[in-house]
Amino acid sequence: MSLIRSLGSSGLQTPPLVLGGNVFGWTADRETSFDILDRFVARGGTMIDTADVYSSWVPGNEGGESESIIGEWLKRRDRRDDVLIATKVGYDEGLAAGTIAAAIDRSLQRLGTDYVDLYFSHKDDPNAPLEETLGAFDRLVHTGKVRAIGASQIEAPRLREALDISAREGLASYSVLQTWYNLLERPKYEGELSALVQERGLGMVAFYGLASGFLSGKYRSEADLGKSPRGGGLGKYLDARGISVLAALDEVAAETGATPAQAALAWLSAQPAVTAPIASATSLEQLEELLGAMELELTPDQVERLNAASAQ
Repeated sequence: MSLIRSLGSSGLQTPPLVLGGNVFGWTADRETSFDILDRFVARGGTMIDTADVYSSWVPGNEGGESESIIGEWLKRRDRRDDVLIATKVGYDEGLAAGTIAAAIDRSLQRLGTDYVDLYFSHKDDPNAPLEETLGAFDRLVHTGKVRAIGASQIEAPRLREALDISAREGLASYSVLQTWYNLLERPKYEGELSALVQERGLGMVAFYGLASGFLSGKYRSEADLGKSPRGGGLGKYLDARGISVLAALDEVAAETGATPAQAALAWLSAQPAVTAPIASATSLEQLEELLGAMELELTPDQVERLNAASAQ
């Protein structure tokens, strides 16, 4: 497995693991976040994913806390040229041109940089004309504030329309998709969306790659669900199919000397339309486990067994 992969036609490249910054300023404090970022880069990681709303759901936070922590780390460590920064706009405020223009300046200020490598529309905004949104992104690319653009949480017909508009109007085009994909949530991506990504040569980075932690193998009974704040939302996976997937992950993990979480992330990396999964860590121990997935290459037989278990 090549450790460096191209992100579609963006001109950007990443190893097969992107570090999620959603926990920075939430379940990872500033110093812990710095330690995680230090270790990630030391072990060969290059791409960090964040958003302007991370972590507005925490009482007392306003959003932008993750970007601010990453910005402080970049300044303290002088690592801007060593990493790719991806951030997002439009989760709460939509994708009108004025919103995008104002949001990028706030993000750049928090990040302490004059450009973002990859700027995502955080989710589709049906109230904003695609021509307006893409025109705003195009201006950011041409002024140098953004190197490439991507789309997150968008359905195939809207993504196809956006790509067609960019081609027709000569505008900067989405070159990367970010969406929900894991062994237990395959229909969210597989089918029309995956086919479009491959047809148009987009990169794809997958979030919720571990199904909110279920695919780590830590939740195998109703009793386990009560041991973690995250467990309450994972009961939906604790059925015959979920147990079958965990059993298959256990089998593959035993064969490779890996952990179930590493095997689940390696399965994502083996999919033909996936550039890299995104995963976050709240401790160095968690990060080390995630980093192990970067060098794990599953055999075709192992991939097929996981496919079969998750397709039931």
